[in-house]
Amino acid sequence: MQVSAKLKYARISPQKCRLVADLVRGKPVGLALNTLRFTPKKGAKLVHKVLESAVANAENNLSADVDELKVQSITVDPAPLLKRFHARAKGRGNRIVKRNSHIIVTVGDGKSE
Repeated sequence: MQVSAKLKYARISPQKCRLVADLVRGKPVGLALNTLRFTPKKGAKLVHKVLESAVANAENNLSADVDELKVQSITVDPAPLLKRFHARAKGRGNRIVKRNSHIIVTVGDGKSE
């Protein structure tokens, strides 16, 4: 049994969010939530929220036991960029690229159906 949750267009660069996702990949859900709660990064708060959503989906939709769930996969993919303009000297301009992410968390109990 696998259940997933998505957060699309998160305002964090994928590179920064992957650092946090690597901390909890493959761990039991209770340990993963505890790790994310005390990690002082912006990505930790976002991944924590999506992980809680995936656990709630498993509990409510499939009546899964929360204590047996593990984080099976976390993927952080790039989303469309926000392109901005920064004025420079002598009438020039530089592009500022603001990166976004899609965060997908899948939890499961490790049993195949």
